[in-house]
Amino acid sequence: MQDNDGIYAKHLGEKSDYIETYTPSLLEPVPRAFGREKIGLIDDTLPFDGFDLWTAFELSWLNQKGKPMVGMAEFKVPAQSKNLIESKSLKLYLNSLNQSHFDSSEALQSVLSKDLSNAAMGAVSVTVFEGMKNDDLHIHHPEGVNIDDIDIQVDDYRFNEGYLKDATQETAPFVSETLMSHLLKSNCLVTHQPDWGSVFIKYEGNKIDREKLLRYIISFRQHHEFHEQCVERIFLDIKKYCRPEKLTVFARYTRRGGLDINPFRSNYESIPNIKRLIRQ
Repeated sequence: MQDNDGIYAKHLGEKSDYIETYTPSLLEPVPRAFGREKIGLIDDTLPFDGFDLWTAFELSWLNQKGKPMVGMAEFKVPAQSKNLIESKSLKLYLNSLNQSHFDSSEALQSVLSKDLSNAAMGAVSVTVFEGMKNDDLHIHHPEGVNIDDIDIQVDDYRFNEGYLKDATQETAPFVSETLMSHLLKSNCLVTHQPDWGSVFIKYEGNKIDREKLLRYIISFRQHHEFHEQCVERIFLDIKKYCRPEKLTVFARYTRRGGLDINPFRSNYESIPNIKRLIRQ
C-alpha cells in the first residue's frame, strides 16, 4: 500500500495554475479503501448504500459561437465507486471548462459524467442546470430534533468514539426519530482547512442518549478526514455502539471553492429528504 500522503493529491499545498481549456487529467481520484481500512471496512461488502451529492455553484463554458454560458451542476458519486474525487482537483477541472466550447449543456453534461465516472471508477450521474434554472434549490428547514441546545461543558476536542459507549440501553424505549446537529466540524486531511457541516442521524432502535451523541459529534472538531470518510465513520460507530435496526447518516457541508459535498449513507433508504440548508 502506498503512503496516503503521497497519493492524496498532486495539486495540494502548491500554487495552482488555473488551466482554462478542457483538461480531464486534472481530476485526482483517491481510493476509498484508504479511509475505509481505518474504520474496519476491508472488503467490498458495505453495510450501507448511498452516494456523495456534490453541488457545483461555479460552472461556466463557451457555446459554439464563443458566448460564455453559466450554470450549476449536481454530481452523484455512488458509495460503491472505487474512488472519491479530491475537491481541489475537481475545482481545477471545472475551471478548465471556462474557455472550452460545447454544443449544448447536454453535451457538457455528458462529458462531465464520463470524466467523473472514469475518475471515480463508478457510474457518476450528472445534472447541469443552465443559467439560473435550478428553481428547486431553495433553502430547506429540516424536521427533526436539534441536539445543539443541550447545555454541556466541553474541554477535550480530540476525536473519541468512546463517547457513544453505553449511549443506548436495551431497556431504553424503541423510537423512530431524526436527530440533527450543526456543530459538526472536521478538517481536510491534506490541507487542514476546516470543513463545516450539519449532520442528520435518522434511526429506528433503542433511544440514543443525546448528550453522548453530541459529545461524539463535537469530538470531530480537530479530526482530519475527508467529508465522505467522516460520514462513514459516524455511521459505523453508531451502528457498533447503538445497534439501531435502521440507520441513515447524512451530512450537508458548506461550500469551499464553489463546491459543497453532501455524503449520504443508509442501510434502508435510497435518497435523503433534506435539501439545501441556510449555510449552503
